[in-house]
Amino acid sequence: MIGESLRRVEDSRLITGRGRYVDDIVMDGLMHAVFVRSHEAHAVVDSIHFEPPEGSRARLLVAADLGTEHPMPVQNPSPIIQQPITQAPLSDHEVCYVGQPIAVVVAPTVAEALDALDDVLVDYEPLPAVIDHRTALNSDAPPVHLDLESNRVASIHTGFGDATAVLETADNVLRLEFDQHRGAVGSLEGRGVLARWDAADDRLAIWTSSQSPHAVRDMVAGYVGLSTDDVRVTTPDVGGGFGPKAVVHPEEIVVAALAMHLETPVKWVERRREHFVATIQQRGQTGRVEVAYDDEGHLLAIRAGLSHDMGAYAPYGVVVPFTTMRLMSGPYVVPNLSVTIDCVFTNATPTGAIRGAGRPNAVFILERAMDAMAQELGIDRAEVRSRNFIPSDRFPYSLEIKASDGNLLTYDGGDYEHAMRAAIAAADLDAFEQRRATVSEHGQLLGYGIASYVEDTGLGPYDGARIEILPSGEVVVETGVSSQGQGHATVFAQICAHHLGVDGDAITVRSGDTDRYAHGVSTVASRTGQTVTAAVAAASTELADTVRRMAAARLEAAPEDIILTGGVAMVVGQPGTEIPLSDLAASAQPKAGGSSPEGSTSGGLSVERIHRYGGSAFTFGTHIAEVEVDPETGHISVTRYVVVHDCGTLLNPMIVDGQIDGGVAHGIGNALSERVNYDEMGQPLTTTFMDYRLMSAGEMPQLIKVHTETPSPTNPLGAKGAGEGGTIPAAAAVVSAIEHALGMSAGSITHYPVSSAWVHDSLRKLTMAAT
Repeated sequence: MIGESLRRVEDSRLITGRGRYVDDIVMDGLMHAVFVRSHEAHAVVDSIHFEPPEGSRARLLVAADLGTEHPMPVQNPSPIIQQPITQAPLSDHEVCYVGQPIAVVVAPTVAEALDALDDVLVDYEPLPAVIDHRTALNSDAPPVHLDLESNRVASIHTGFGDATAVLETADNVLRLEFDQHRGAVGSLEGRGVLARWDAADDRLAIWTSSQSPHAVRDMVAGYVGLSTDDVRVTTPDVGGGFGPKAVVHPEEIVVAALAMHLETPVKWVERRREHFVATIQQRGQTGRVEVAYDDEGHLLAIRAGLSHDMGAYAPYGVVVPFTTMRLMSGPYVVPNLSVTIDCVFTNATPTGAIRGAGRPNAVFILERAMDAMAQELGIDRAEVRSRNFIPSDRFPYSLEIKASDGNLLTYDGGDYEHAMRAAIAAADLDAFEQRRATVSEHGQLLGYGIASYVEDTGLGPYDGARIEILPSGEVVVETGVSSQGQGHATVFAQICAHHLGVDGDAITVRSGDTDRYAHGVSTVASRTGQTVTAAVAAASTELADTVRRMAAARLEAAPEDIILTGGVAMVVGQPGTEIPLSDLAASAQPKAGGSSPEGSTSGGLSVERIHRYGGSAFTFGTHIAEVEVDPETGHISVTRYVVVHDCGTLLNPMIVDGQIDGGVAHGIGNALSERVNYDEMGQPLTTTFMDYRLMSAGEMPQLIKVHTETPSPTNPLGAKGAGEGGTIPAAAAVVSAIEHALGMSAGSITHYPVSSAWVHDSLRKLTMAAT
């Protein structure tokens, strides 16, 4: 059953409208919250006035009313962060970006609360703002926060060898300037929080659209002064996460404080315009990269000096730029490396992890450099990669770089050359020139791009699972992770059914509830497929062994002669010996004065197991994009797209394919259209989907997907993460293809997104230069 493309068990309920999201939850006495948000990028709040009309049931509360004046903790603290500045849940003194919460209005209905916003008047004293992170460290740059002497959050560095010395003496050196612009996220469901205070039990219940229920529990409890045992956090259905919902946002604390203060349930659901200014954003990374190589195209050294836009605060720490830095050598042998990233504050929405979390930045830089090297040397783009890939016989391959767990970064295994050759074959590049000639007859330009990558999937320190067979025969799987559409319930049930010999319909998966499973780590970093699944497999295996022992004792047989199939235990080859698992589960829960059955080791028929993190499992692959460009308008169409992807053991190929489809759509959008714009005063210009364009189904090419399987030794299933590989190399592949279609020198386009207007203008300039 493991490895089969079983249909998702979640989908029937969701597509028939029986899903239950935060906004679907209604309870007696519910009050609705809306936030008063800063209209200024940087200002001091002089005063807040609220004069509702007679009869209004709305109330305005500020930080002093709720005790939310002090800053939230950094969620990923590190000693290298020089200024770990985070925001207070309500900032009624200094505001540092448009959209920052200042106060909150509550009313019995959403309409009343929204109407009351018009009655709130905030007096500001505007201050100078920094929007461009490239100028944030200039001597004349104003401080992003009033009390700052520098806008530097941290300066991080890694490397090995002596890149500087090699660059000074190398015969071939590339110098490229990169601009990877700030982007947002477009999950189907925005954020939402509902909290209820039970005064009788002194207990707080929170329902939140989050990737990190345990992190929400821990931070909210600490902030409002409760024990974690007195806070229950549940994630109902979540309509997409992609990284920003892994962060504990100010609204989760404020709604919890409101519920306690008012002693009534309170709900807040984010509106789309809010989502564009108040939810964690991504990217924003620029800088110079120098690459030394020999006459045969072998990499000698890479040196990078980059600037990373953190936005106004650092709630997520420096995880994202650190990830960029850590993967700057990619799938290649790089003898000398030096990477420095200045992480800087700006008066813009804070940034953090969004699908890929810094990895696309590193891949874009490397793959653009590989294309430029190929052109300088007059060799094929695939060939220059082939000459630099880490050979398959050198794994495990360690770098002199520390991973997130403090150990050396070690690639566990793979065959990068094979993956690239498989992509070239699937893309039918032998017939590319013929296709190019055909579209040329219609006045169109055609090009292809190639990008290879590695991704460190998985994140420690552990994950666990508890599995129980109930006297009813139902099997319950409980874990700490929260699902946002990845198909967790399907895969966990699939693994459990494989070991216990039961139908998937008999298995219930419960997750995302801190009361049901008290410990858990976020659903981030493509980690669930290798950590939680390993825990489910271990618990299922042990529970199956217990069932065999119990059945063997009753049937007077050896445990190894017991098979589990169709919800029963039986002696192999002996029909009529079947014992339903429900009977064994009932016997494992004896009445008072009874005795535990032989073969059982605990009360009830259940097992809990923890999988300890064993290091990153490195997924890898190659993408090839083919694009058609209309020279009259600059319009870009992605017409063919090939993905060769290795995520180790394929637990459910259909679900992996779905993850790749979504990931590639995300990556193509990053390449072509997803860009957050601000004016010089810090006012956001992209606050709707008319301004911030996502890829639509009609614009997506049909994807050709090829899987290779290199099982990872880091977990017993050999699995690797699969959720982000579709996104990570996509921008590099698409931009390479655009450049090829336009006939520009390789490495000429070092920014994204690449708009149709930019293409049209570039073609005009090329035509003028030619004449």
